[in-house]
Amino acid sequence: MKISANDLKPGMVIEHRGKLWQVVRTEHVKPGKGPAYQQAELKGLPDGTKLNERFRAAETVERVRLEEVPYQFLYDDGEHLHFMNQETFDQIALSREILGEQAVFLREGMIVSVLQHEGRPILVELPETVVCEVVEADPVVKGQTAAASYKPAVLDVGIRIMVPPHIERGTRVVVNTRDSSYVERARD
Repeated sequence: MKISANDLKPGMVIEHRGKLWQVVRTEHVKPGKGPAYQQAELKGLPDGTKLNERFRAAETVERVRLEEVPYQFLYDDGEHLHFMNQETFDQIALSREILGEQAVFLREGMIVSVLQHEGRPILVELPETVVCEVVEADPVVKGQTAAASYKPAVLDVGIRIMVPPHIERGTRVVVNTRDSSYVERARD
């Protein structure tokens, strides 16, 4: 399906230069001199290569429709991530690179969406948020106001994020899986 380059949105998958690309970020640019264009940051699927591309306003791109299939995460053998189709119970093993940095958020039994193009898995979408536990947090510095200050904390999945000053070790927090950012304190 052809769409205007001006309609590109983050998350879309397009075919460009004979490859599949996921749109990571877009910006509409209107320079003082010359025609407007759409600046897009693209991520190659499934290899993860990056490409910054300018599309003229009159250009069209081929949007790719992907089949979304629910899978359950089974286990990680260190090299591959193993999933089971929720409808047919078939199992697949995907390379860790398909998820990239988001792989740390996978939990046994988690339901994910595997996006397929012509029957081949090319992308795995995690739930938008997950609950993690803070295993290490810096103490609050007196004089910091809660409104604007954040402090570093380490989560049980091994990544470091910025959290509000009231979050302490042992606190369960909701984390956005797309950008690894703090969302809120988890409700028990």
